[in-house]
Amino acid sequence: MGPVDWIAVVMAALLAVVVGMVWYGPMFRFIQPFVKDEPKERSHFVMAFVVMLIGATMLGHNYARIGAETMAAKPWLYFMQSGGIALFFIIPVLWMTYYRFGSGQRLRLVACGYYLVAYLVMGTVFWALA
Repeated sequence: MGPVDWIAVVMAALLAVVVGMVWYGPMFRFIQPFVKDEPKERSHFVMAFVVMLIGATMLGHNYARIGAETMAAKPWLYFMQSGGIALFFIIPVLWMTYYRFGSGQRLRLVACGYYLVAYLVMGTVFWALA
């Protein structure tokens, strides 16, 4: 196992939060929030960063386990790993949770789309900084 690229971990998490600010700001501002009476505060950005930092740490560990030589020879693995985690772990859980609490399909699609894009962006950060 190679070393985890901690700079890429932090940069990936930060960029995922920035994508979220754009995603839920100008792009999909019209979507009703999951919990309607919850006030928007700056603490949401801190929580979003912590959550994305956990995901980016896991991705960094996965890439380190695969090894720098393999990742250099097969750069598509950055996107397969990050996109696969989003598609097959995060999105199904998010979809089921939102469905269980009665959220509309539009909200579910927007939320799931964000996580797919955010994880692909994180994979791109690791690829760019490799």
